[in-house]
Amino acid sequence: MRRAMAVLLFAIVTPGGSLFGAIVDFDRDVAPLLVRRCLGCHTGAEAKGGLDLSRRESAGAGGESGPVLAPGKLDESLLWEYVESNEMPPKKPLTAEEKETLKAWIVSGARWGTSPIDALRVTTDVRAGRDWWSLQPVSRPMPPALSSGGWGWNAIDGFISQRLEREGLALSTPSDRRVLIRRLAFDLLGLPPSPEEVEAFVADGREDAYERLVDRYLASPQYGVRWARLWLDLARFGESNGFEFDEFRDQAWPYRDWVVNALNRDLPYDQFARLQIAGDVLDSDDAGAIEATGFLVAGAYDSVGQNQFSQAMRKVVREDELEDLVGTVGQTFLGLTVHCARCHDHKFDPIKQTEYYQLSAALSGVRQGIRDLTELDPKVRAEKRAIKEVEAKLSAIEAPVLALLAKQEGRTAARRPPEPLARWEFEKGLEDRVGSLNARLQGGASLGRDGLRVGVKGGYAGSAPLDRDLGARTLEAWVQLDGIDQRGGGVISLQTVDGGMFDGIIFAEKESRQWMSGSEGFVRWRSFEGTEETEADKRVVHVAIVYDLDGTITAYRDGKPYGKAYRSSGLQTYRAGQAQVLFGLRHATADGNRVLSGRIVRARLYDRALTSEEVSASEEAGGRFTPEAVAALLDPSAKGEHARLLKEIETRRGSISKQTRRVHAVSPREPDSSHVLIRGNPTQLGAVVAAGGVASLEGLEADFGLSSEAPEAKRRERLASWLTDPRNPLFARVMVNRIWQAHFGTGLVENSSDLGFNGGIPSHPELLDWLASELMATGWSLKGLHRLILTSGAYRQSSTGNAKAIKVDAADRWLWRKAPRRLEAEMVRDAMLAVSGALNPRMGGAGFRDFSLSKAPGTTAILYAPIDAAGPDTDRRTLYRTWVRGGRSGFLDAFDCPDPSTTAPRRPVTTTPLQALALLNNALSLRLAERFGERLRGDAGNDPGSMVERAYRLAFGRPPDVLERVNAEKVVVEFGPAVLARAIFNSNEFLYVD
Repeated sequence: MRRAMAVLLFAIVTPGGSLFGAIVDFDRDVAPLLVRRCLGCHTGAEAKGGLDLSRRESAGAGGESGPVLAPGKLDESLLWEYVESNEMPPKKPLTAEEKETLKAWIVSGARWGTSPIDALRVTTDVRAGRDWWSLQPVSRPMPPALSSGGWGWNAIDGFISQRLEREGLALSTPSDRRVLIRRLAFDLLGLPPSPEEVEAFVADGREDAYERLVDRYLASPQYGVRWARLWLDLARFGESNGFEFDEFRDQAWPYRDWVVNALNRDLPYDQFARLQIAGDVLDSDDAGAIEATGFLVAGAYDSVGQNQFSQAMRKVVREDELEDLVGTVGQTFLGLTVHCARCHDHKFDPIKQTEYYQLSAALSGVRQGIRDLTELDPKVRAEKRAIKEVEAKLSAIEAPVLALLAKQEGRTAARRPPEPLARWEFEKGLEDRVGSLNARLQGGASLGRDGLRVGVKGGYAGSAPLDRDLGARTLEAWVQLDGIDQRGGGVISLQTVDGGMFDGIIFAEKESRQWMSGSEGFVRWRSFEGTEETEADKRVVHVAIVYDLDGTITAYRDGKPYGKAYRSSGLQTYRAGQAQVLFGLRHATADGNRVLSGRIVRARLYDRALTSEEVSASEEAGGRFTPEAVAALLDPSAKGEHARLLKEIETRRGSISKQTRRVHAVSPREPDSSHVLIRGNPTQLGAVVAAGGVASLEGLEADFGLSSEAPEAKRRERLASWLTDPRNPLFARVMVNRIWQAHFGTGLVENSSDLGFNGGIPSHPELLDWLASELMATGWSLKGLHRLILTSGAYRQSSTGNAKAIKVDAADRWLWRKAPRRLEAEMVRDAMLAVSGALNPRMGGAGFRDFSLSKAPGTTAILYAPIDAAGPDTDRRTLYRTWVRGGRSGFLDAFDCPDPSTTAPRRPVTTTPLQALALLNNALSLRLAERFGERLRGDAGNDPGSMVERAYRLAFGRPPDVLERVNAEKVVVEFGPAVLARAIFNSNEFLYVD
């Protein structure tokens, strides 16, 4: 009775009670309270205790302990009991005021508001809501005017000075010109300025001398080289797969070159982004657009996990791959850690688990692969048109003979078979009837009028090495087996000469009496689910397997599809001089290997993926419609023209082979339906989702307008459009922040890939938005953004310390000076190359290797051993190093070069003894110190003073002072200029930019 009376009195006297005063407003008073104090644990699919307080229905249903709310009945409300006793929230109980609000609400009937609440709506002290600053539309603030005592050159300085004034600080004095040109050269080009450039700038009296210098550096091809490195850090660019096997990707480098070229031509940033998401969809006839999609597949690839026998484990590996894709796209373009919502709603940002799977659905057709861009070359297209015209002439000449042969075969018509790269007619010999891949017998193999007999005493045949690289291909053979119960023999295989990698037509190794595509460790094997052989031991069977560039493997038997085609982990390229064809054996060596028992009548190798019509035509022609057979029956007057046309086709195909252009890029596959995965588990399927975005981006719809069955191309096209939509509040802000970070060492938001709750708030929010609006207003020009930042007073100020400022702002977040910065690892090496005179300026193409490549014994894993590589190619800029994941550089690692296996939005800067040791004793340092010494002698003669003067101007952009000159001359006289060079390499002034 007393408790009931107390409740009644509370309701009467408390403002917001139900009898006197205003009723507690749910939306105004209660919803924010629940969001701040309760929904961190009690919302979503994983709500603690099964209690979801985000909606009226779920709150009323209660949790594992039953209902928690009894409207109007405080003593029967379990929620109040927990709150009153401070049991909930467990770590930080509600304050007295918060308890009074909750009590009043329950007593007044626990009325709900006009809309559901969730943890995504309101920012609290533990998580961001939809009102988080970065999710709001970009504004266009008016730049503040500079105060009467301030200085600067553009609008940026107004924003900076205004913040400094609030802290009682001001911009430092302008930098010395020698300091400024060195700073600018490293920032824009990644290289030191030459002494001649420095002196010319120092002597240039024009008012716009600095602006002219900025423009000249922005126009330099080396600008793209320097800034591409920072983008490749985000793209987790590597030239090997990583994981256990770490297979080499020798066709990944075109993506790197695309980035360099795109930056140099100032491709608008929105287009730059769109092409990397969906270039192959947006412009399928542009080779560069397809190369741009290398961004999505630049990361590590678990070939072992993707090809294991367990379907359940393959799904887990695939979901991990999709998480990497969503994470990379989300962080790079949105500055949001969307991938953290894979298993549950995001703990810190307003991102639902469903939205993670919407983005995953948009990217679910992305697959690794090699794209053949050869046919996009205008010269190649012209050659192919010419070949078709020649083939038409050949067909007209051959038509009467083919009709006669067809009649003899009892057929109504005959088709001209496709032209192979190599052709063997084993009833007539071991010669390649087209090229130079003649075969040789091995072991007990023999040749007779019925073809090549293999299997006797382990006998097989092998061809000469390939004379060209082979990507897409078709293997074809006519074979008669000595029994259908044998297991695992190869009919025709393409292998590296050591047998470490192979693909071949294999009989019954994994499934009895069935044909299969064999490969090392079965990494590219899947069951064709074909029919079992029942009569192959009684007649000759035609078998062909087609390997397409996207990894699709298709089998044919007697000219018809055999079972189902499948997509493998990717196409392997066989190199000229490093691979050969085998007959009767899966792969070398023959010892302990299974050898086919039977006879091979004829075989073909094609340097392209044949169509089903071409395979059918080849099977139909068999061994009788060969060029020799047709030529023998031609009218004598036509034989000369027939031979000439065949030769012309061979010549034109050879010309095309020299134009080969292949690239590691997205090789899309139509995806299955996408589901929300309960707790991220691929075996627990939730609701079906369609491709879409994140709903909390203010002003931008998350709905892509696609069904869950939409084509793969439409999904990525819509994703690219959504990301780069001018209404996207994050797209411009993120890129502006990255460029600011690259120039000042720290972004306006410290975590440049997280503009969510954990990334914090910007130091200068108005400046960030003003720059973002400028980027959009100027057509997304990155060079324009660079110029704006670089011509500001904030950038041009000195790095001199200030005791008062350091006490107020030691981290220089308010930008009262231009903080000194250490060179990045690549800049250290490039600067050493530049000042020593060894730098090779050649751009583009396959990278140099500072490692050796070999196969691990007994496995297909690749081992990368560091080597002391030297020579002009090795002396290219460090961007053009081959960036394999297992072949790290000790020198670059010492200076914090990131691991290419993960995205690196901001590099750490450490100081360790290893850095000094590397600069003193590393083979690269010793070699370049000698080159530096030789350059000094060549430039300055044998005079020690002149050599010291030249060394300081090359390395530091200034002459030595008196004491430096005296000490350096002593070193040169006693030990030679190479020792001085090593000391310079190890100096702070060489490694840091003021």
